[in-house]
Amino acid sequence: MVATIRYEDIVKVPKALLHDHLDGGLRPATIVELAAEVGHELPTTDPDALGRWFVDAADSGSLERYLETFAHTVAVMQTASALRRVAAECALDLAADGVVYAEVRFAPEQHLERDLTLDEVVEAVLAGFAEGSAQAAAAGTPIRVGTLLTAMRHAARSQEIAELAVRHRDGGVVGFDIAGAEAGFPPTRHLDAFEYLQRENFHFTIHAGEAFGLPSIWQAIQWCGADRLGHGVRIVDDIDTSGPVPVLGRLAAYVRDKRIPLELCPSSNVQTGAVTSIAEHPIGLLRDLRFRVTLNTDNRLMSGTSMSREMALLVEAFGYGWAELRWLTINAMKSAFIPFDERLRIIDEVIKPAYAVLLDD
Repeated sequence: MVATIRYEDIVKVPKALLHDHLDGGLRPATIVELAAEVGHELPTTDPDALGRWFVDAADSGSLERYLETFAHTVAVMQTASALRRVAAECALDLAADGVVYAEVRFAPEQHLERDLTLDEVVEAVLAGFAEGSAQAAAAGTPIRVGTLLTAMRHAARSQEIAELAVRHRDGGVVGFDIAGAEAGFPPTRHLDAFEYLQRENFHFTIHAGEAFGLPSIWQAIQWCGADRLGHGVRIVDDIDTSGPVPVLGRLAAYVRDKRIPLELCPSSNVQTGAVTSIAEHPIGLLRDLRFRVTLNTDNRLMSGTSMSREMALLVEAFGYGWAELRWLTINAMKSAFIPFDERLRIIDEVIKPAYAVLLDD
């Protein structure tokens, strides 16, 4: 079965993506052009070499070092025109890779160095996504992009960003998130923001269980009420695999029983040292145990990846076929932050028909 799955076929198949950072997916050539406009110094101005530099710099085994690479992308995303361009190209690049639904997140507070307001930042990104989606549809690769607004967990603007997200909920913002280094910055520091979002009937995910362990996951769910877990890979620390049958601890059992989606990002996890290799990534175990597993890119530039590449890596590492890739895709679509009827339409009218053809072959 595995031999019949070609990479070019993976590219064509519909995909749903829940965890992708706007500032982690720029085209290297765009970074070079925008850096020249604002006078930002880059490690190199050769686009190919710059792309390799990002991957090499991020491939350190440290989440903190990985996050440092974003200084260059964020530096060139400080004007409305730059934000709009980056967002439009993001939508086009994802659509070209077969992504039919994507939730792309970014932190508005990181784009204020040239006197934009928070609302202007969000409006520029939303306009870019709309522009890119329209171009993708015209090219025959339609995509629906939802936006997540992220607050930085080491800062103190989460309430303000939460209110910003709700303010733009009818313009394309579908959810909220906190991101940044986990250690020393627990999600409970932002409890007021999460309680506000719950009162507003608004969706949110929380980066938890990536570089830090079970306490981060527990707080994200039981204190903060997260709808999904950004990464959540360390939930395996609560699964005993020493015997013939895996035994789930109380937290792992709760996550599985409640069908809390895990936004797993295999290549990124290898880069930051959360796991040692794709073959040893817990996504295989978690899928076998029927957790609500979803597959994601995290930062396409830093990981030199795409949804198609992530799928191909799982095909190679775990022998997955179309049935497993379909399962992951439907899991993601079920877990999206858009209305139920919209999710169902994409599943029934786009995803299932495309996979049905492949599964019949």
